[in-house]
Amino acid sequence: MVSRTTADAKGDVVVLLIGMRINRFWAVHLWVPVMLAMLRMLRELAKDPERGLREKVLLTASPRTYYVVQYWESKEKLYAYATAPDAFHHEVWAKLNRKERAGKLHGEVGIWHEAYVVPEGSYEAIYADMPAFGLAGAHGQVPLAARGRYAKDRFAHRSARPAESAEKSA
Repeated sequence: MVSRTTADAKGDVVVLLIGMRINRFWAVHLWVPVMLAMLRMLRELAKDPERGLREKVLLTASPRTYYVVQYWESKEKLYAYATAPDAFHHEVWAKLNRKERAGKLHGEVGIWHEAYVVPEGSYEAIYADMPAFGLAGAHGQVPLAARGRYAKDRFAHRSARPAESAEKSA
């Protein structure tokens, strides 16, 4: 019997894709520190769940490109971490900016990110015989029937808002 589930996300979903591309393999002394910095930031976030990172998935797109899919509690928490003076990200970004201003970056390694706030009703997920992963890892998982058998039903699903719940109980 196949066990099918879906993510138990409620409301908007915040997703950050962040990664690096090795442009020159021989510049190991430049791209290894970038990779290690990302891993250190992920450890820092794992130690402090209040910062808002709910789940991460490390991926590779090619032998040159590595990235992390991150699911955040809110865009406000994502921005707060990115700008927090006490976060390792702040230290790394300041160092990168100093190197760029000094003309010490020569394209050996590329870095990138994309951030998305996906409104409720604009995402759906299905997992067959999978542990909690990705969006379900970030928000929990429920049986597929809880959100609908078909994708159109899962897209149409809306979580009960606190005001709506109060009105229904009155």
